[in-house]
Amino acid sequence: MAASKQRRLRMPAEWEPHEATWLAWPHERSDWPGKLAPIPWLYGDIVRWLSRVEKVRILVNGKAAEQSARRVLAKCGANLNAVEFFRHRTNRSWARDYCPLFVRDSKDCITITNWIFNGWAKYGNWRDDNQIPGFIAKRTKIPLIEPGIVLEGGSIDVNGAGLLLTTEECLLSEDVQVRNPGFGRAEWERYFAEFLGIERVIWLKKGIAGDDTHGHVDDLARFVDPNTVVTVVEQDRSEANYGPLRENLALLKQTGLRVVTLPMPAPVWFAGQRLPASYANFYIANGLVLVPVFNDPMDRVALNTLAKVFPAREVVGIYCRDLVLGLGTLHCMTMQQPARLIHIAHNAAGRD
Repeated sequence: MAASKQRRLRMPAEWEPHEATWLAWPHERSDWPGKLAPIPWLYGDIVRWLSRVEKVRILVNGKAAEQSARRVLAKCGANLNAVEFFRHRTNRSWARDYCPLFVRDSKDCITITNWIFNGWAKYGNWRDDNQIPGFIAKRTKIPLIEPGIVLEGGSIDVNGAGLLLTTEECLLSEDVQVRNPGFGRAEWERYFAEFLGIERVIWLKKGIAGDDTHGHVDDLARFVDPNTVVTVVEQDRSEANYGPLRENLALLKQTGLRVVTLPMPAPVWFAGQRLPASYANFYIANGLVLVPVFNDPMDRVALNTLAKVFPAREVVGIYCRDLVLGLGTLHCMTMQQPARLIHIAHNAAGRD
């Protein structure tokens, strides 16, 4: 179903008020080969922080998974009164890329946009994940529209006021992990305008080394307010990220936005594989920012930088050297559901 021209849609920025954060409880051993055991405990700690400030809605594969998750969360000190479980099978835990992109319409009611997920045009086991937006729409009774094309939440970032960040590597590649064959800038920008309320797309070039999504922007550059973007830079000229990140920095400086730089940690490797460790993969919750850290000297620089751009929020480092083996960290595993007070009020009055 296409978006109505009379009810213009707008994707809120991540820092706007949340009703909840969505997660999917980790279970896919191949994502963390030989290191799955600590991952549920890391999720438990993340939920401990999030449950202090908003609801946490967790997708679990079934009753046994829910019981296991409850035990972990209780031991980690999470506020279980703020946690809700939803039983539906998932293939992986990277909720950012297959959970709904929630938008507001012109009446400020929440709508779910259900984009197609196809395993980053790389993995064969994705069909359970692709069912999640429809399942969430049914369970939450939020209206749903289907743009009908492939898009992952981690490939874009928005400022809530008409701007969107993405990369050419991810969305315009013609031969590697092609999401929508034949799509060019014009097609993407038309869909972004219709379904997310985007007026201007900022096209960066390449993502970071080790990123198996082929260029997701949430490891690279993020909006932190309507007029400010933070982006990672690499100081070591011999490093694979040095040239691509400088090119992206130059592009951002031409946008008219305020640009703040974050360092990169030293490269993180495991079993000979380069992992996509980046401080840009932070998650903004109500009154809180969770930041991936890697036991690296640059951790403190990144935390201090983000504390300055989020003066009204608590900035917390979460150790992610184990988590990043799954090729994602905090932003990749979360999806915000915007507050829907007006939607609820309309329902109560029988007018929605």
